[in-house]
Amino acid sequence: QVQLVESGGGSAQPGGSLRLSCATSGIDSSLSTMGWYRQAPGKQREFVATITSSGHTNYANSVKGRFTISRDAAKNTVNLQMTLLKPEDTAVYYCNARPIHVSGTYWGQGTQVTVSS
Repeated sequence: QVQLVESGGGSAQPGGSLRLSCATSGIDSSLSTMGWYRQAPGKQREFVATITSSGHTNYANSVKGRFTISRDAAKNTVNLQMTLLKPEDTAVYYCNARPIHVSGTYWGQGTQVTVSS
């Protein structure tokens, strides 16, 4: 059974930093495209960042240069380092996994990020 568990959410000041982690089980995250998505109140879920099995990364324009997605293969985790946070970054952040050569996709339960002064 595949499980994705996000952690590291919380409150931060504008300009501050948070580090989100996604712990995976039931899959090898290094053989998956991993991603972070977010949903703000009253908004649709939106793409934030992905990293492929080969290490290629993509970022939403709104976070490019501020957020970094990375893998820790030994821990089977995926991280999102968020810096220079803005109030508009406030959302529930979800971890996503899409295993290579498998049609399914998996989601975590989400972790709240709140950026305010």
